[in-house]
Amino acid sequence: MAHPSFYIWDTQKTAHGPLDLTTLVAWAQERRITGDTWVFVPKVAAWQRAAQVPELLTFFPLSARSPMPMSPSHPGEPIEGLDTRVLRRLKILAEMTEDQLVRFMDFCEIMQVPVWATIVKQGDNGDAMYLVVEGELSVRLQVHGVVAILAKLGMGDFFGDMSLFDHGPRAADVVADTSAILLRISTGAFTALAQDAPEVATPFLMAIGRTLVGRIRAANKHHAEAVSFAHIAS
Repeated sequence: MAHPSFYIWDTQKTAHGPLDLTTLVAWAQERRITGDTWVFVPKVAAWQRAAQVPELLTFFPLSARSPMPMSPSHPGEPIEGLDTRVLRRLKILAEMTEDQLVRFMDFCEIMQVPVWATIVKQGDNGDAMYLVVEGELSVRLQVHGVVAILAKLGMGDFFGDMSLFDHGPRAADVVADTSAILLRISTGAFTALAQDAPEVATPFLMAIGRTLVGRIRAANKHHAEAVSFAHIAS
């Protein structure tokens, strides 16, 4: 079983991690983090002050434990800085060089999204693609008042990619099941990326293409199995 991963948000607005609990405790002992340091706690899928994290309470005085935890940024608004080690955990970016990742981030927004927030809404015109850095989301389709969950998304998944090429309506809602951190690439930013940094846009597009091909092959296999089953049943 995989151990839960913690992340640290430092004063330079940079995320560090993933960290296991042993490393997190060691950092607290070494005073590499203070009671005011933001820590992403996987158990509750939320950011908390280090002084409020149960596993770290013994390292900080009672005065450091404010009763009302806040978030490192207003929910749904852009936040700055993300360690390239975190970005490399995303399959679509894993093959980029360090320089390419840094350049890529010049064209992205980092969004912190609260639980239950609707990131994209069915029927709205698409204007951006999103990559899931942290958290869990649901893709939901509503037909005649009935809601069906089409898919679950997690770290490394992406959605809204068709918006980079077509401003047509969104096919479904995407809702945050937990608080989440997303990378947002607007259609305008993508156009600028392709024009100003083609050496970054090309591997990014290739990675999207490989993922889409995999989805199409899986859908074709599922369709073929359904047809075969129907033929046998008849």
